[in-house]
Amino acid sequence: MTLMDAKEGEEYIVKEIVTEDDDLEAFLFSLGCYSGEPITVVSRVRGGCTVSIKDGRYNIDTDLAKAISI
Repeated sequence: MTLMDAKEGEEYIVKEIVTEDDDLEAFLFSLGCYSGEPITVVSRVRGGCTVSIKDGRYNIDTDLAKAISI
């Protein structure tokens, strides 16, 4: 299941980042989004979603959300 399938307000654990783009993976890692970390979809927005990772909130697009396996 990817982050696009997640319910708003429910906490999930990141299983893996599924991408062949090293820059994308490094970007997500810099946000604190990596295997074993909790992540919550705060809200859905046009073209993606707002997520809570650690103490921060981030808007991520659909491509990023599809790369995050939960």
